Amino acid sequence: MEDSKLLLCCFIACILFLGVNGENPYRYITWKVTYGDIYPLGVKQQGILINGQFPGPQIDAVTNDNLIINVYNYLNEPFLISWNGVQQRRNSWQDGVFGTNCPIRRGKNFTYVLQVKDQIGSFFYFPSLLFHKAAGGYGGIRIWSRPKIPVPFPTPAGDFTVLAGDWYKRNHYVLRRLLDSGRNLPFPDGLLINGRGWNGYTFTVDPGRTYRFRVSNVGLTTSINFRIQGHNLKLIEVEGSHTLQNTYTSFDIHLGQSCSFLVTADQVTQDYYVVVSSRFTRRVLTTTAILHYSNSKKGVSGPVPGAPTIQIAPSVLQERSIRWNLTAGGPRPNPQGSYHYGLITPSRTIMLANSAPYINGKQRYAVNGVSYVPADTPLKLADYFNIPGVFNLGSIPTWPPSGNNAYFQTSVMAANFREYVEIVFQNWEDTVQAWHINGYSFFVVGMGGGQWTPASRASYNLRDTVARCTTQAYPRSWTAIYMALDNVGMWNIRSENWARQYLGQQFYLRVYSPANSWRDELPIPKNALLCGRARGRHTRPL
Repeated sequence: MEDSKLLLCCFIACILFLGVNGENPYRYITWKVTYGDIYPLGVKQQGILINGQFPGPQIDAVTNDNLIINVYNYLNEPFLISWNGVQQRRNSWQDGVFGTNCPIRRGKNFTYVLQVKDQIGSFFYFPSLLFHKAAGGYGGIRIWSRPKIPVPFPTPAGDFTVLAGDWYKRNHYVLRRLLDSGRNLPFPDGLLINGRGWNGYTFTVDPGRTYRFRVSNVGLTTSINFRIQGHNLKLIEVEGSHTLQNTYTSFDIHLGQSCSFLVTADQVTQDYYVVVSSRFTRRVLTTTAILHYSNSKKGVSGPVPGAPTIQIAPSVLQERSIRWNLTAGGPRPNPQGSYHYGLITPSRTIMLANSAPYINGKQRYAVNGVSYVPADTPLKLADYFNIPGVFNLGSIPTWPPSGNNAYFQTSVMAANFREYVEIVFQNWEDTVQAWHINGYSFFVVGMGGGQWTPASRASYNLRDTVARCTTQAYPRSWTAIYMALDNVGMWNIRSENWARQYLGQQFYLRVYSPANSWRDELPIPKNALLCGRARGRHTRPL
């Protein structure tokens, strides 16, 4: 009788699992993470390679695919990879940040099991520990629509990934020591396009044909502007949202953001500059790649095309021009506009204010006066095993306090499953802030100057703003988002300026469901790494 009950339980468990994943393909990937010599700005550096490549291998997936990624760590220190923009539905266990995962120890491996559930679009992965991002280890993620789901543009002749951002000639551990000593990073040494410096990378196109360029800002500290000499950029997608197809001559992309353009090779046959330059910096950094017409015998010529530099207004106007394509299908057949985000009243408002305090004489960064310090145990594991003393819910206020005091804390904010919240990013500093929320996409409903007040809601776009996972707050300004808390887990909310993130401008949002059901959250992975105060405990038998 007992054997029969056990078999029945196993059968039900298998049916539950197959009901989620059984009809969707599995893609198996093995990565070996090593150090290697790289020369991105002409100077020998120690870079992080994946399967010997910098940047790392491209991940290609189709909506709902399951990705089984076995990562071997051959570095001399712990390592983690996170997946910028992949929502990890019901599965923050795989998020790849220290709040959710134990690091992969040197000489060991860990297998991530991801599903790109109900997603399309352009994203990237990156190393999330120990300032490794400054050494490379990043790569592109393309999530394609299922064959039967139409997209609102003809199939391009080719699809290019552009991983662009600022770069330092100093090795990552030197930069890390600088931050640990309480100082900020110096100005970057240059910009890279796909791991290469000036004219170091070539995109080859056939005359008259149209190509998709997926551009991500994978840098550490700087917003960028992207443009192609003599060619228009038709925006078609922002972090998984199909957009109205506006045309631009250049486009600002802030830290951590990704977007897609259609570019038609409709100019005189020759080579053209693909340009990336820094935005909102007094000294403008510029780098170029080459757009090579396949029948061209003439190299690039003329001056590198210019773009806005420190001006804020053009960037704000551009941002406000980005609109959701309300008739385009998403990952499912229903049009994107079938979700009427603007007709739902938020249950509460959360305001998050960034600051740059000095604590104990050292430079730190904070959210609502709290500078985050990592615990000795991943927060997700501490929550699952009910380990006391690792973190406290409510250890960060939901509204900025008065005064300029700041303090250290392993900050975790409490939230309930299926809440619908308004979050305001209030920026009183003189620099652009880029904010990312793991596990979610959200609707950027408004931006404005000065102090946000309830009256600011009168300017919100409640009809056709885009859903995305990274947004910016301009200097001495605010940005407001609406977000449905439909993904149970422990989720990182952070600055995408990696020095600010490293020095405390981040926290975790614990989205909780009392049901304790696989319907709301997947169980702890059997292969979950256990460390800190979770060491010696057990995951689960199935």
